[in-house]
Amino acid sequence: MSFLVGQILAGLFIGAFYAMVALGYTMVYGIMRLINFAHGDLYMIGAYFSFTVLGLLGAGTGNRFLVIAGVMVLVMALVGLLGMLIERVAYKPLRRAPLLSVMITALGVSMTLENGVLVIPGWGSQYLVFPASLPNRSIHIFGYQVTAGDLIILGVACLLMVLLYWFVHGTVTGKTMRAIAIDKDASALMGININRTIAITFLLGAALAGAAGVLGGLYYGQINYLMGFSLGLEAFTAAVLGGIGNIPGAMLGGFLLGILQSVGSGYLGSQWATVFTFGILIILLTIRPTGILGEKTGVRM
Repeated sequence: MSFLVGQILAGLFIGAFYAMVALGYTMVYGIMRLINFAHGDLYMIGAYFSFTVLGLLGAGTGNRFLVIAGVMVLVMALVGLLGMLIERVAYKPLRRAPLLSVMITALGVSMTLENGVLVIPGWGSQYLVFPASLPNRSIHIFGYQVTAGDLIILGVACLLMVLLYWFVHGTVTGKTMRAIAIDKDASALMGININRTIAITFLLGAALAGAAGVLGGLYYGQINYLMGFSLGLEAFTAAVLGGIGNIPGAMLGGFLLGILQSVGSGYLGSQWATVFTFGILIILLTIRPTGILGEKTGVRM
């Protein structure tokens, strides 16, 4: 029993990353019906931005937690602005274009971000050791050993997701986002600024991906220019599993996918983890094609 609890806890830590990145997929899809394949690479860009800033500041000097917190806020702002720039340059001119053209553009943006990292001095294709870490003091939960740093990462991820949920469901801007997700044309007739709302959506989704990149560097201890590709696919899977277009669904799907991977790896071995995870995913989507919290009547946020 303690082994199962340990695998579930480990899955929660991994699922936190999936959930944070999945939120960007589900928010953009909810408003634009677009699968932004470049979104996973914003996670990677966030990790590289934080790598550079922490290296310049010296993460080992002063209060480590304040330095990391400040860098995370800065990286969220930078990656959020990058997300807005991508929307303005790559996606806005194609809003009335065929869906295939927009999807190919998204793949092009993804390739541009990945290959752009290769030509930046100090980054490149090699694995880079992250210049900061969190406390590794062990804490026992239900007989399973976790580190204080793992709990801090999980807590920060959950806090950011709760704040996003509050923003979308508790502010006027969030109400406009949900209105556009239901009916864009009617929202425009009611005076809602479509361009501004879409830009804010990209800002928020990209900022969360950037924060996940910082946490990913702290959790794994190293970064690489392809780290966003694999996690982006898994986060997209999590969004579909939870019900794409549904914010609580993206959170649930992320944590559930992380737990499935961890349990499958623990009981069947790492070589069977992906088979087990996606086998369960296929069964769930066969039973409920819209995802766990998805709705047939429309896309909700």
